[in-house]
Amino acid sequence: MKVIVVGGGKVGSYLAGSLIEDGHTVTVLEKRKDICAKLEKEIDSEQVFRGDGCDPLVLEEINATSADLLVAVTGDDEDNLVVSQQAKQNLKIPKVIARVNNPRNQWLFDRQFGVDVAVSAVHIISKVIQEEASLGDIVTLLKLEKGQVSLVELILSPEANSVGKMIKALNVPQEAVLVAIVREEKISIPHGDTFLQAGDKVLALTNIKDEQALKDCLGI
Repeated sequence: MKVIVVGGGKVGSYLAGSLIEDGHTVTVLEKRKDICAKLEKEIDSEQVFRGDGCDPLVLEEINATSADLLVAVTGDDEDNLVVSQQAKQNLKIPKVIARVNNPRNQWLFDRQFGVDVAVSAVHIISKVIQEEASLGDIVTLLKLEKGQVSLVELILSPEANSVGKMIKALNVPQEAVLVAIVREEKISIPHGDTFLQAGDKVLALTNIKDEQALKDCLGI
């Protein structure tokens, strides 16, 4: 995948390095001379360009139209919005991700301004806190299908009603499936006749609306 990263600060440089390690073709666009010099020492100098990502001529110069993804991660929200709009509306880049520095500007980062995905550290942390507070013993590991399906981890305490019972005896929600059990650092695939034990870490795929029902059926 060809990726353009606009903004070569700490976030941009780390992201670029990570993407390169994963085998992607990455171009970093940064307007500060000293940051460019630093980047050229960390990654291939041919992948670093000095210029303003808000300038459409600069984006055309680095052949941005051929990119599969553009990530705007400068420290300025206004710049990130301008870059995103240029990328989506003028250059027709399929996917645009933008960093939100000030959480008060979150509402601006939508498809109207060319942003497919907005990333705000404050909102991510807030969401994690909300999920942890509302779901108690359920920890969300991964979200799929645009957030409608989750891979979750549930730890069975000695007081859990499901301890000592076979899985087939539990009223597992129809839109949920137990996919693995971690017991004493060993992973096993659960079956209907699998007995649950205290301390088991149960990994399950579940529809978001059935998370509480899954917790209830395991008695935690």
